[in-house]
Amino acid sequence: MAEAHQAVAFQFTITPEGIDLQLSHQALQQVYLSGLRSWKKRISRLKNNFITGVYPASPSSWLFVVIAILATMYTRSDPSMGLIAKIQEHLPVRYSICFLCQTVVSAVLFSTLLWLSLIFTMRLCLKQLLSYHKWMFEQRNKMSTTTKVWMALVRIFSGRQPLLYSYQGSLPNLPVPAIKDTVKRYLDSVRPLMSTAEFERMTTLAKEFEGGFGNKLNWYLKLKALWASNYVSDWWEEYIYLRGRGPIMVNSNYYGMDFVYVTPTPIQAARAGNALHAFLLYRRKLNKEDIKPWLLRSTVPSCSYQFERIFNTSRIPGIITDAVVHWQDSDYVAVHHRGRYFRLWLYQAGRLLSPREIEHQIQRILDDPSPPSPGEEKLGALTAGDRVPWAQARKEFFSSGVNKRSLDCIERAAFFVTLSDDEHVIMGDDPTPCLDRYAKALLHGKCYDRWFDKSFSLVVFKNGRHGLNAEHSWADAPVVAHMWEYVLATDCFQLGYNEEGHCKGDVNPSLSQPQRLSWDIPECITQSLSVAQALADDVDFHVITLRDFGKGRIKKLRVSPDAFIQIALQLAYYRDRGMFSLTYEASMTRLFREGRTETVRSCTSESCVGPLLDVCHRLFRMACDKHQNLYRMAMTGAGIDRHLFCLYVVSKYLGEESPFLKEVLSDPWRLSTSQTPFQQVELFDMVNHPEYITCGGGFGPVADDGYGVSYSIIGENIINFHISCKHSCPQTDSHKFGALIKKSLTDLDQMLSAEQKAARNEQNTGGNSTQAKKDL
Repeated sequence: MAEAHQAVAFQFTITPEGIDLQLSHQALQQVYLSGLRSWKKRISRLKNNFITGVYPASPSSWLFVVIAILATMYTRSDPSMGLIAKIQEHLPVRYSICFLCQTVVSAVLFSTLLWLSLIFTMRLCLKQLLSYHKWMFEQRNKMSTTTKVWMALVRIFSGRQPLLYSYQGSLPNLPVPAIKDTVKRYLDSVRPLMSTAEFERMTTLAKEFEGGFGNKLNWYLKLKALWASNYVSDWWEEYIYLRGRGPIMVNSNYYGMDFVYVTPTPIQAARAGNALHAFLLYRRKLNKEDIKPWLLRSTVPSCSYQFERIFNTSRIPGIITDAVVHWQDSDYVAVHHRGRYFRLWLYQAGRLLSPREIEHQIQRILDDPSPPSPGEEKLGALTAGDRVPWAQARKEFFSSGVNKRSLDCIERAAFFVTLSDDEHVIMGDDPTPCLDRYAKALLHGKCYDRWFDKSFSLVVFKNGRHGLNAEHSWADAPVVAHMWEYVLATDCFQLGYNEEGHCKGDVNPSLSQPQRLSWDIPECITQSLSVAQALADDVDFHVITLRDFGKGRIKKLRVSPDAFIQIALQLAYYRDRGMFSLTYEASMTRLFREGRTETVRSCTSESCVGPLLDVCHRLFRMACDKHQNLYRMAMTGAGIDRHLFCLYVVSKYLGEESPFLKEVLSDPWRLSTSQTPFQQVELFDMVNHPEYITCGGGFGPVADDGYGVSYSIIGENIINFHISCKHSCPQTDSHKFGALIKKSLTDLDQMLSAEQKAARNEQNTGGNSTQAKKDL
């Protein structure tokens, strides 16, 4: 193969005169430059680890402490209170250097110890400060004096110019709630969903659990919390994601959409070129830790550990449990096109290829006329079906030889790229049908043209539109969304395209061809493909974009936008099914070290009463306030479901059954919701370029007879909804539910607007009466 010959750096032959050695200077130069890039990355990583390790101090502060100590010694005072002399006595080289040098070395050692002690103290103080969460329950314009002082202290102890991982050592551990508090909050959450008899039975089970077995389980959790960084996250990743034996396609993976109303270029290879280059620019920022930590209210840091596994990561199937494997670096991506797999190098001699060069390489793949090898075309279906058959096939057919080499190439790639022959055009006055097909294409595609095990896959369609499919176990959607926002903005506003729609720049003619991966595939894919295809066909998807009703309108009603939408979703569900349901809303716990998510049980007694009456203003506002309080409690470690989940895991380890926990964890989430936050508004110009907005992303239904609803609030006037359910359930219909969501939003808007209008009229009437009395 041509690729093999291009990889040879030297050749030799044996002659009667000896060995004839012929070196390729160009190849050796590329080897040298590639090694140089690798060493630069290692040095950069070591530098960042050192800076992060001494944060909130800076490396230069060490020099300041040393100079300060030496200066005080010069004035014949001893700031160490005799410790420098003690250090000097125990120096192993005190007889081989002069007395003055011994003193200086002792002073430097003392200064270093003092500096490290100050860093430890500052970190401890910052960790204690970040354990204070009352600020979250106060409004910005009505903060207490205590909170104002606290915020000032956090800023003082936070240092300056933090890197992405600077705060990791200062974040508090997730606290273990008291059993009685969790049980009380649980009973409060299920009260509106149960009959009196059911609630009394559950109360009895809860009290028995609280008074006996629960305390023993909680003791184990407290022990784990003392030892582990987070008492939830490792078990959550293993038991919720990695031990699931069903397909991860639809059931776990989620997607992100492109710009809705504009496609920057219709050229598939060009769009891929800019996107791939932008991804690698983001990875460079990630390696340098140039990404700013997420700060709430510009002060309070959140955990960034999920960013570590964005690139070079793959989920590896196992018989009992899968594993998430992360490699330090990868300088290529795996590409799928028309059933064939390629390795596409993104660096040449240590230099990142330009967007135009990547476009050229992508076009080479698109122009390659070779057919798939036997069994290769639908190989990706193994990652879309059940996990056990995939694990068995991997062990039997992919553990050695050419299959192992090609599989390693895919799994170790920076990420996966699919070049699709399909087109998705958002057109017409009503783009909804196009968006629905586009959503399904990103969620599952053809079931075999993705590698669902990769941390994420970029899907580029024939007409230049693209999107993202992400695996869920390694991180949550906000982390992927942060990267995706950067890629979209960089693609259009920084890199751009020329007048013909191609990437800007020139092409290096010496670029080697993308490497075609080879396979020897047995007939082991049919079962996985049939399972995946049945699952994909069953998904009913509907996407709604509201461009005239958004956050700005809701804020004028003096209501939290998220609470308003959550109440509207419950009202829509009640009108659809004639009942209320246990409702899941994802919240983050990244205020704590290695925090991931917590559940907000947004269906409450207040929200259930309000929609029934349809006009109860007071109860509606009470429901919104209750929702806000539950959301804040979940963020600050006082949630319900992660605690109960971990208690259940401990009970399984102990081999003891708890009727209370068994029943709690068997409750289905028929309404599963999640908001995808828009985190980097500054990257987009929504005033001059309002068409350059993404439609957010979505996920499949959690329950067979329920709905999955993802929504994104963008700017002041846009809300997007992604609604999923299953055709096999006659009680669910995504389009019908979407129409009910629209109606619920409108009805609640009219209700609150009428309330505000009546209040203004009452004020005006009262004012006129007062003025009339004055005139008399």
